Amino acid sequence: MFIKGIIKKDKKTKNLTKRLKPGDIAIIDHKDIDEIAAISLVESKIKCVLNLNSSISGKYPNKGPSILNESGIILLESKNKEIFDLVAEGDELELNDNVIVYKDNIIGIYEELNTEKINELLKIGHSNLETELDKFIENTLDYAKKEKELVLEKGNMPKIKTKMNNRHALVVVRGKDYKKDLMAIQSYISEMRPILIGVDGGGDALLEFGLTPDIVIGDMDSVSDKCLQLSKEIIVHAYKDGRAPGLERVKNLGLEAKVYPSAGTSEDIAFLLAYSNNVKLIVAVGTHSNMIDFLEKGRSGMASTFLVRLKVGSKLVDAKGVNMLYRSSLKIKYVIGLGIAALIPIIVLTLMFPPMQEIIRLIQIRLRILFGF
Repeated sequence: MFIKGIIKKDKKTKNLTKRLKPGDIAIIDHKDIDEIAAISLVESKIKCVLNLNSSISGKYPNKGPSILNESGIILLESKNKEIFDLVAEGDELELNDNVIVYKDNIIGIYEELNTEKINELLKIGHSNLETELDKFIENTLDYAKKEKELVLEKGNMPKIKTKMNNRHALVVVRGKDYKKDLMAIQSYISEMRPILIGVDGGGDALLEFGLTPDIVIGDMDSVSDKCLQLSKEIIVHAYKDGRAPGLERVKNLGLEAKVYPSAGTSEDIAFLLAYSNNVKLIVAVGTHSNMIDFLEKGRSGMASTFLVRLKVGSKLVDAKGVNMLYRSSLKIKYVIGLGIAALIPIIVLTLMFPPMQEIIRLIQIRLRILFGF
């Protein structure tokens, strides 16, 4: 195997995907490549991924490497983490027969994760799933006792300008299948015109569909400057003690923001914000709601999410996977029926036209002479 391309590198894959161009070689340091990261890399149309970490550690069956493999993007691994500092972004890198060459010097070796290797590692992840589930449940129950105040108190809730009372709220997270699900509910959005709430990168997801967020809420680590500038309101998710690292970024853009200190996730507080402002319905797209989702986010439990969903459940509709419920297809019998229906008035009008009537009479005479009657 021989691959040559321009280097793009970042220890945060979600930041790297914003800079990638077709044909690049992406150098990442990403343990257990998750589904969303893999899809973003695929959409960038790069040549290959060089991961300086374990793409599949065996902790759980993460889907990212399989997605890269199925999309034709070569996934390579190297144990030499020093490579990250040795190479410069924008330079060329050569990958040839398991050797990494940079500026005519060998700087490391790599191993390709092909289909066989990926399936082998995923088997380990599947076999370990029960153990991880046990840990996950214990952790969730333990933290549920500590985080119950999240759903009981209202003191930290910021006052917002957006009027939500008795309206629908659409909460969008840039999670699994968010594009397909947003596409599936386009008619709902057009008809009901819900309050649009983007959770961090979910704000950019709304922009992708030509929708401007009413509110962007999160720690501001994965939302674009453009989205923040277009959004009508910004709420920065802060730690329980009030520290809000994302607030500085917002201020540097010359924008105003409110702060929401909470122990929960940004998704959780988006739900609580909508619920506390008396919305009629909360529709969620791309949110994280199961163990694999949370393991991919690096969270060892989902106590806050469990508690929040208990509280807002009467108003919550999760649109995750809604694109799989019904897929409309135009069947040939409907096309034929539509064509016949369209022809009927044309035929009637044609027959009523005097010159056409004369032509029909001549045809009738010809047929009688021809057949002798």
